Amino acid sequence: MELQIIQNRIYEIRGMRVMLDYDLAKLYNVENRALKQAVKRNIDRFPAPDFMFELTREESDAAIELGVSQNVIPPGYNVGSSFIMAFPELGVAMLSSVLKSKKAIQVNISIMRAFVTLRQYSLGYAELNRKLDEFMIETNVQFSDIYEALTELASQKELDNKPRKRVGYVQDEEKEQ
Repeated sequence: MELQIIQNRIYEIRGMRVMLDYDLAKLYNVENRALKQAVKRNIDRFPAPDFMFELTREESDAAIELGVSQNVIPPGYNVGSSFIMAFPELGVAMLSSVLKSKKAIQVNISIMRAFVTLRQYSLGYAELNRKLDEFMIETNVQFSDIYEALTELASQKELDNKPRKRVGYVQDEEKEQ
């Protein structure tokens, strides 16, 4: 399974990276209803919020709008009587013990790799952000010093308002004047 496809289905909700039930069902090639039933039959394996949580009505509506706009889920998707389930990395790992097909195992391996890759990207991003902040501070200090020096030179020029001798080649005509 291509990592990019999986990474595009990992969302950040409540400060956690999660996958939603309908995306997981599609990846595992099972009906969403069957996935939810398997989770509910084994609910003790999915303690909230680090293994699974249900989205609020507002979060569900936003997720559905996002999914429809990105053509991930069809327009008019019906959540049904229950809310959308969100599975952080630990919950996705636990799904492999609930869905016991070979396809589920292979998909789970790919999903775990996608989460690891995203974590590595975010660590690299944090390091890059830190270096950028340091660069900005150093640059601001340097520009501050330059601005101060230019201001001092400008104030000296205002005090030294006497005419200066021309520098450079002087033609004979200018000497006579």
